[in-house]
Amino acid sequence: MSVETRAAQTAVQRFRARYGAVLEWLVVALMVILAAEVTLGVVFRVLGRSLSWYDEIASVLLAWLTFYGSALASVKRAHIGCPEVVDQMPWRARRALGIVVQLLLIAFFLLLGGVGAWIMPILATDALVSLPWVPMSVVQSVIPISSALIVIAEAAHLIDLVATKAPPASAAASIALADGLH
Repeated sequence: MSVETRAAQTAVQRFRARYGAVLEWLVVALMVILAAEVTLGVVFRVLGRSLSWYDEIASVLLAWLTFYGSALASVKRAHIGCPEVVDQMPWRARRALGIVVQLLLIAFFLLLGGVGAWIMPILATDALVSLPWVPMSVVQSVIPISSALIVIAEAAHLIDLVATKAPPASAAASIALADGLH
């Protein structure tokens, strides 16, 4: 990255880039673990010695991959959106809509994370069927944790939206504003 590019980035954008890199490593690690677990399950099944915990752990890993992948998608602004429609709006309306959407997303994930945290003690007495020493609260911890990760990503984008006082200089920069409306 050139000195000019680094200087042009805000502290929030630099944070978001580092944050996204950490989430990428987490998602890649989950993918590798899931692939290894599925491969191990297939090998043992072919050998006639099926693993009792294979299916349940694969389901948990896939759910975790989905939730943490959603946090990564939030950082990268990769969720489904309508940038073509939003780009037709005047800049001030796009910015206002972006701020409202970010506030609604943050509120939703704060609620989801709060409910997820509230239910964890209730699930503490339940466990996985195939691995009874793994409490369901550990399995379900992905909900409040990923919700918090998404709130951080969305808050970083909200800060950028609020800090942007003037229309972007280029068409490519205006797309970044529309990307927030996912």
